[in-house]
Amino acid sequence: MYKFDQDKIDKISDLLIKQGKTLAVAESCTSGLIQNVFSQAKQATLFYQGGMTLYNLGQKAKHLNVNPITSETCNSVSKEVAEKMALEVAVAFNAELGVAITGYAQPMPKLSINSCYAYIALTEGTKILFSKKIKGDASKTLLENQFIFMEKVVDEILSIILTE
Repeated sequence: MYKFDQDKIDKISDLLIKQGKTLAVAESCTSGLIQNVFSQAKQATLFYQGGMTLYNLGQKAKHLNVNPITSETCNSVSKEVAEKMALEVAVAFNAELGVAITGYAQPMPKLSINSCYAYIALTEGTKILFSKKIKGDASKTLLENQFIFMEKVVDEILSIILTE
């Protein structure tokens, strides 16, 4: 059984509540794991607005206004797609902060994807607070990489809100 760092999640909760900010999540390759983790924060209802799991381009276009023409060329896995997802999920949930992840938590040989990676973004209003590529480990299972990605997202969020 995989675990997450409850102390980090509770620290994010405390900081966001103190700052009067709320958070919404859009995720693809982690398939709801980040949403699940934030729902378990102490006082989650005071900062966590909810989220969406959008596992393909069609859903990202329909629900988060991701451009299907430009996204088709990258299978909707890019820095720009993660940024758009983060911006739009915040609007959709009336949150100050939006966080998003899109990527591959396992190799996809049919698509010539032989490594595990994702793009993550955190936004506040129309400002992008961070946007970057993160790496997983192709020798690990899908679930293990989903946890690796979730932990990296949590660490990035915590580092950003600690400086505010």
